[in-house]
Amino acid sequence: MKVYETSDIRNVALVGHGNSGKTSLVAGFLFTAGATNRLTRTEDGTTITDFDEDEIARKITISSAVAAVEWNKKKINLIDTPGFNIFINDTKASMVAADAAVVVVDGVAGVEVQTEKVWTFAQEFELPRAIVINKLDRERSSFERTLENVQSVFGRTAVPVQLPLGVERDFNGVVDLVRMKSYTYTPDGDGKGKEAPIPANLADAAQAAHEALVEMVAEGNDALMEEFFEKGTLPVEHILEGLRDAVRGMRIFPVLCASGLHNVASDLLLNFFLEDFPNPAERGPWKGAVNGAGAEREVKDSVPVSAFVFKTVADPFAGRVSYFKVVSGIVRNDANLVNARSAAAERLSHIGALFGKTIHPVTELHAGDLGGVAKLKDTLTGDTLGEKASLIAYPPVNLPEPSIAYAIAAKTRNDEDRMGQAVHKILEEDQALRFYRDPQTKEFLLAGCGQQHVEVIVSRLKKRYGVDVELHAPKIPYRETIRGKADVQGRHKKQTGGHGQFGDCWIRMEPLPRGEKFAFGNEVFGGAIPKNFIPAIEKGIVEAAEKGYLAGYPVVDFKVVVYDGSYHDVDSSEMSFKLAARKAFKAAMEAAKPALLEPVMNVEVQAPVEFAGDLMGDMNGRRGRISGMDTKGGTQIIRAQAPMAEMLNYQNDLTSMTQGRASFSMEFDHYDFVPGLQAEKIIAAAKAAKTGEEEEEE
Repeated sequence: MKVYETSDIRNVALVGHGNSGKTSLVAGFLFTAGATNRLTRTEDGTTITDFDEDEIARKITISSAVAAVEWNKKKINLIDTPGFNIFINDTKASMVAADAAVVVVDGVAGVEVQTEKVWTFAQEFELPRAIVINKLDRERSSFERTLENVQSVFGRTAVPVQLPLGVERDFNGVVDLVRMKSYTYTPDGDGKGKEAPIPANLADAAQAAHEALVEMVAEGNDALMEEFFEKGTLPVEHILEGLRDAVRGMRIFPVLCASGLHNVASDLLLNFFLEDFPNPAERGPWKGAVNGAGAEREVKDSVPVSAFVFKTVADPFAGRVSYFKVVSGIVRNDANLVNARSAAAERLSHIGALFGKTIHPVTELHAGDLGGVAKLKDTLTGDTLGEKASLIAYPPVNLPEPSIAYAIAAKTRNDEDRMGQAVHKILEEDQALRFYRDPQTKEFLLAGCGQQHVEVIVSRLKKRYGVDVELHAPKIPYRETIRGKADVQGRHKKQTGGHGQFGDCWIRMEPLPRGEKFAFGNEVFGGAIPKNFIPAIEKGIVEAAEKGYLAGYPVVDFKVVVYDGSYHDVDSSEMSFKLAARKAFKAAMEAAKPALLEPVMNVEVQAPVEFAGDLMGDMNGRRGRISGMDTKGGTQIIRAQAPMAEMLNYQNDLTSMTQGRASFSMEFDHYDFVPGLQAEKIIAAAKAAKTGEEEEEE
């Protein structure tokens, strides 16, 4: 592939709800531009940007991919992103590399939950955007209905710049409302339209839509508004100029028509990207930090080199492959750069332009371009590479924490030895994952955005690294606490042949506010207990609290004060007082009204408005408390607090309740008391499990 100047580069992210046809559109662009020799299909697993085994098997995009295409002597880096909620974090992480976004909307389903979410991402990154109504050749598709839906959600600034020719199966072209011409296409053709006059039956509708477009273009430009009032219209060249400025200024969001599946209007979309979307330099400087202080770097070749790594792919053969955006300067093959985070030196051998899983070698990449390089030693997603003398660090994309965790265990000893290393390689690739060991339950947990997300990772572990693991619901990290106070004695006395053991302490126990964990006080005076034995008493209390009292869960949020006791000159020791403290703890727990605590989660659900009633009823059935509700477009946002124990199967239930059209996020908030009936079941189950373990040991 040729080397392109910054002004000739466009970085375009295709975003939208799952199954809206983003990957099919990209396949059409590649074929129309001559980058592929046939129109590839998602259905038969031949697309350039869905190349992972799981993507081919599931027929959905799981991970963002980039394909560079040459069109009209310029370069367009197309970023194909996932559209389902469980993989949407990868979409956000990749959008930082884009300079414009194409929001793809299904011509049948209209604006869906994730459509609104990716629109929010685009707003966050201040990306100019256009809306493509896709799949207009499907049964029950309707441009008019979908446009009305789009404008109700995104506002009147979503303006058609095209109208479709034909409906459903007869959709075979578009009317260009700027130039007032029509273009027809052959289904499954080369994506290049034949110019023709506007059909008579569409003339009035096209004229009305043209006038509405001209008025919107003139609205944000004083000179054009004056010309519009004077002449009642605008010449084509002024409409094009005004539209370009309005798109880049995010005052207008053009609505276009397409069929990715049958490759209708690919050429016009590619033309639009070049004419109306900004090149990387026109977006303005990138904000970062130099030595912790705020700084900016212009997107141009003449300033020091800096590159931001926006994605990492763990390839079992090529090793770690880093996708980066050249923010400033020119990155040349075999460049020696420094990682701003780790200060490690990195050599960029064999850089190239991205084309799905392939990297086409290039000698250099100019400011604003996207590229890939394999086998960087110490560089991960979110890192910045630059010249040692002029290092700047760009902030990583802020992603939400995973919503659900599963316990993960290796099937065999051989798998166990290799599991940790394989998981960490996948963690480098997927920022939305967490892998950690629960200190209380001693389980290894793999946390992701949903059950399907975690299942995909398990599949990758087996296919890529030959590691077989099992998933099961994690143990709930219950806690124990007290509701009342106690004043008790702990006395340990044991006589043996030699020195005996003697320890005696009096303690007061009382509850602490939730989250205070543990406090210890010493009010012994007069030498009733020597000072050197006091730490042993505290240690005995802490060790006993770790083992629990009711069901074997750690005791928290309590205070113990030792205020009296006695000792023996010969028989007393640290061990004696530690054992005495354990007895005192047990006696205090009996008297202080012990209770179970459970983790309570903050839950936010986003779903179409029509499901709100069912979802609130379901949440109440999970012992959840609704804390707030908002409506945004056609999406209902429900905020609630619910016990973790009731949310373990929520992903699957939510999917079935809403036909997969809802998403949720969940994070820990606080611990609260377990209701009596549930507490009895938990305690009984814990005792039964302990009895079973003791019988096995015997």
